[in-house]
Amino acid sequence: MSVKVLIATDKPFAPVAVKGIREIVEKQGYQLVLLEKYTSPAELIAAVADVDAMIIRSDNATKEVIDAAKKLKVIVRAGAGYDNIDLQACTDKGVVAMNTPGQNSNAVAELAFGMMVSSARNFYTGKSGTELKGKKIGVHAYGNVGQNVGRIAHGFGMEVYAFDPFMTAEQIKQAGAIPVESVEKLYEMCDYVSLHIPATEKTKKSINYDLLNRMPKGGVLVNTARKEVIDEAGLVKLMADRPDFRYLSDIAPDNAAEYAPFEGRYFFTPKKMGAQTEEANINAGLAAARQIVNFLEKGDKKFQVNK
Repeated sequence: MSVKVLIATDKPFAPVAVKGIREIVEKQGYQLVLLEKYTSPAELIAAVADVDAMIIRSDNATKEVIDAAKKLKVIVRAGAGYDNIDLQACTDKGVVAMNTPGQNSNAVAELAFGMMVSSARNFYTGKSGTELKGKKIGVHAYGNVGQNVGRIAHGFGMEVYAFDPFMTAEQIKQAGAIPVESVEKLYEMCDYVSLHIPATEKTKKSINYDLLNRMPKGGVLVNTARKEVIDEAGLVKLMADRPDFRYLSDIAPDNAAEYAPFEGRYFFTPKKMGAQTEEANINAGLAAARQIVNFLEKGDKKFQVNK
């Protein structure tokens, strides 16, 4: 009986990505199963019953899903973030959970700059705007996405600073940014802050009123990370207290209606949009398929995110 690989995507991969995944999977003698545009968790739970491996995007791999997948050995999130996977449930069942870091990085970074340029030009309303050249940008977390933000920022003539507790000052320098010793200092000195931290128990709601209020006049927060890392009530209060402050994000917060009084100072995409490019779509999907094959055939756990 052949290995069965499920692609479960509420937001489907591009057809060319599915074709590429199929080629990788079937070349190995595996069977590919598709579940696209499903409308309820029950459909996903039913689909996982007899699969050995699974590729998801922003789909929620809950404990119920993992428990229902009796044969599951590996699940790969096609993308960098993996807070939509119940890692403990995977660990309890001996399932290896992986992500595909770096595959969406340029797409996310380019979107961050698209939003920054649009905001700096007052969303093209005809009102005089500002330029990015000469401004200081702070990159909060200098991993794959953050380093792409730094690369593009240099092209705009910006001064690039970075804070990352998991990198040494020398590593940050080698990756093209000026290291900053604390997160507070990063926000104090930078006109723009581009946010790239994951959503963990430690980081959720960590971007709060006190931290953001350290930013200089005209400060702009750009969030292409996760909405959960923002203290939403604190940010709304800051927007009310500081008419100079702007917030740009590639996903609408839960309290989006509360931003109505701040028209012209915020922007949200209707859905999580950072990785929504044809190139990123293909890159992440193919990487996920290769990682599944490498794990099942060679035991390669390089991108495992649960232990």
